[in-house]
Amino acid sequence: MGSPAAQYRHLMRTYLAPLWGWLALLAALMLVHLALQLGLPRVVQAFIDSATGGGELRALLWIGVAYLAVAIGQNIVLVGWQYVAQNVGLLATNRIRVDLTRHCLRLDMGFHNARTPGELIERLDGDVARLENFLSQFVVQIVLNGLLLAGVIVFLLLIDWRVGLPSAVSVLAAIIFARALMSPLARYSIRERQASAELFGLIEERLSGTEDIRANGAVAYVLRRHIERARALFRISVLRALLGVLSWRTMNAAITIGGVLSLVIGALLALDGALTVGQVYAIFAYTTMLSHPVEELLRQLDDLQQATASIVRVQQLFATTPRVADPDQPVALPDGPLMLELDGVSFGYPDDDLVLRDVSVVVPAGTTLGLLGRTGSGKTTLTRLLLRLYDPTAGAVRLGGVDVRRVPNAALRARVAIVTQEIQLFSATVRDNLTFFDSSIPDARILAALDTLGLGDWARALPEGLDTTLAAGGGGLSAGQAQLLAFARAFLRDPGLIILDEASSRLDPATEARLEEALTRLLHGRTAIIIAHRLGTLDRVDQLMILEDGRVQERGRRAELVGDPDSRFSRLLRAGLEDALA
Repeated sequence: MGSPAAQYRHLMRTYLAPLWGWLALLAALMLVHLALQLGLPRVVQAFIDSATGGGELRALLWIGVAYLAVAIGQNIVLVGWQYVAQNVGLLATNRIRVDLTRHCLRLDMGFHNARTPGELIERLDGDVARLENFLSQFVVQIVLNGLLLAGVIVFLLLIDWRVGLPSAVSVLAAIIFARALMSPLARYSIRERQASAELFGLIEERLSGTEDIRANGAVAYVLRRHIERARALFRISVLRALLGVLSWRTMNAAITIGGVLSLVIGALLALDGALTVGQVYAIFAYTTMLSHPVEELLRQLDDLQQATASIVRVQQLFATTPRVADPDQPVALPDGPLMLELDGVSFGYPDDDLVLRDVSVVVPAGTTLGLLGRTGSGKTTLTRLLLRLYDPTAGAVRLGGVDVRRVPNAALRARVAIVTQEIQLFSATVRDNLTFFDSSIPDARILAALDTLGLGDWARALPEGLDTTLAAGGGGLSAGQAQLLAFARAFLRDPGLIILDEASSRLDPATEARLEEALTRLLHGRTAIIIAHRLGTLDRVDQLMILEDGRVQERGRRAELVGDPDSRFSRLLRAGLEDALA
């Protein structure tokens, strides 16, 4: 992934370069603030020297006015650059969040199955949030405070080289200490971010299963795991904080010692008459000023360590490449219903045995295949290959005569729709739930689809029509209504292949019967695969295929299999399909 410095440059080139106008304004404001900050002690010095030297009242008043102008201008500029810096940080980090989320959504299911949603949320949001200060202020703050330190040292040297020398040496010592402590701070910061992600992953996973956890008496176990993860995060956070405090105290002590020596030397020179009272005040003001840029540099270095940890983790995500990638020379799928061909397909999940073994079948365009098999026989895995969530280990999957590996993933999934027993509804409007937030689909088309599936009157009777907000998970809807909404989603996409993965397995027979007409309209003129346990759902299929342990045990036209008393399907019918495949 490259060195940390290379990663910093890549991040800033990608996400800060487009904001060059904001950055130029930020740099200008901070330089003005620096000039005013360095100039303020000189104004006070002039006032003191003029007052002790018998200067005129008018001159003193004008110096006082200059002091007020500089002080007020300094505060106005400070507010301005803080506002600009906040804008830059949010604009850059929001772009990172968008790009990182898009990248994660393109990664294959193996990546997502190995991580909890909570861990991914922490990496997509928590890690990126740590970069906000780095992207908005780090470089400018380092330059600004470095110039402030240099300016203070120069002004002290201009007053007298003997005054500036101790402060210059102390600043050099502080920089050496900072460089020595950067590496261990970075290591602890990376471990802290990982511990935080693991804790958030545990919390999300356990909270999502609250009902089962409480019902099965696993609350104590969950609390123990939570305490273990929280304790691990606490320990590493304390160690990192202690190391940070130690570095801050060491550097602050070096600066303080240098400032005290400069002030003592200045006082002695003043007693000898080599310096004026105003110059002594300037020495005091500038040596006092040394602590602020050092503290700010320390804070920026601490943020850098945390940003380094976050950058490493963000770059790790960006460097994760999907195993299922778009082809270099894409081929378009034909219009209309798609012929399906599985040609010697075998597949195994990473670090696991083969789930499918040499599966072959041809489903003509516009016909329906019934897919049967016990739990774990490979039925759902087969549908994932059709959507190209995975690529087969061996063999080929073709739609409309085209290998799906030659079709862009977005184009493929636009032509293949799936309805499962798990209906995912969002806390969003009916319109957004049906269109997956695609605003280009007109309301007339949505209502036409709902009318076709028998939901038009229901949608029009809602308080706000298509703008009515549904509860997350479909709260307030019956199982039949939720299923019909899932059918409507698929209907709106007008797919060439539709997959029903036990879509009605959780419905009672009466509700399932009411959905039959909608299902007939949904499947009309489309190639379909129906995975089911109930006999009624399989009445409409043209072909049947039975899987067992990932192998094809039987396939053929349904009517022929029903009429053959020796066929496996015929025996299943006599035994009771639901019991035989349980």
